[in-house]
Amino acid sequence: MTNSPTRTKSTPASARVSRPARRSLLSRLPVVHQLRQSVGLQRGMLVAGLIITGVFVICAVFAQFIAPYGFAQLRGPDGQFGAQLPPSPEHLWGTTVGGYDVFSRVIWGAQTALEVMVVAIVLSIFLGVFLGLVSGYFGGWLDRILVVLADAIYAFPSLLLAIVMSIVISGGQSNLYGGILAAAISITVVYIPQYFRVIRAETVRIKSEAFVESAKVIGASNARIMVRHVLRNSTRTLPLIFTLNASEAVLTLAGLGFLGFGIEPTAAAEWGYDLNKSLSDVTSGIWWTAVFPGLAIVLSVLGVTLVGESLNDLADPRLRGRRAVAATAGDVAATSQTDTDTNTSHPEGRQS
Repeated sequence: MTNSPTRTKSTPASARVSRPARRSLLSRLPVVHQLRQSVGLQRGMLVAGLIITGVFVICAVFAQFIAPYGFAQLRGPDGQFGAQLPPSPEHLWGTTVGGYDVFSRVIWGAQTALEVMVVAIVLSIFLGVFLGLVSGYFGGWLDRILVVLADAIYAFPSLLLAIVMSIVISGGQSNLYGGILAAAISITVVYIPQYFRVIRAETVRIKSEAFVESAKVIGASNARIMVRHVLRNSTRTLPLIFTLNASEAVLTLAGLGFLGFGIEPTAAAEWGYDLNKSLSDVTSGIWWTAVFPGLAIVLSVLGVTLVGESLNDLADPRLRGRRAVAATAGDVAATSQTDTDTNTSHPEGRQS
């Protein structure tokens, strides 16, 4: 009796299940992923916002290499700069009434705005998320108190509240770090209720889900449930909120500086302060001291706002559905055009 060789059944290629290709780490990054999803005008807005924001961040990070002078420098190799000098090769955007170089002040002002923006957004997110998570999960009298406080803060005008907090924190004396911290904390107080409301609403919704109830049944602690289950599913909208709040932080900082509650000019460069000092120059025909700081504020806010609005639109499920329909229609049209070209080139292919 001979042993027959074992036969291995080959699976047809058509029956094999193709696994989707794993996306690279770069394509899974938040902004890169949205950039690949965007089409048409939406992609143009997102790209424009990323370019403007990128230039703003580069100027802020490399200010000491880009700016020809210091933010409080009044003298050069040839002596005093002079006040209200027009744009020239020595001073590309002229000088201010105080004798500062406008181009250098604008570049250094980007660094100040970025520092205040980062500190304010980070503090707002941590405090707002923590309070919203605790309030929504536990509820009861603590929830009622926190909701009333958040509503009371939200009812005040944001700039007025920032002015009051700036006076309380800095006491009218603003050095470099004290001024940045005072401005950042002033903006933080304004933005905490926004994060608190969003996280609390998501926490109230998620804590009644089946997976949270299952975690309670198996004996998981409240801290573990809040961090591992509730927090991870309630922070998906935060990138959209802090991109929009970042532009508001720049405007609030500029408003504080314009009203005289910002950072002293000898401590750091600040666009709002420079605009305030250029008011008298405008009536005298000296335009460069006001135009360039104003453009810096407008462009930085525009860039961050375009990014935030584009991300907000791309997060809309209805917009994703329209994009899918448009992409399918495009594929069908391309396939039909290819078949038409093939039949035109090979007439015998039409016969079955």
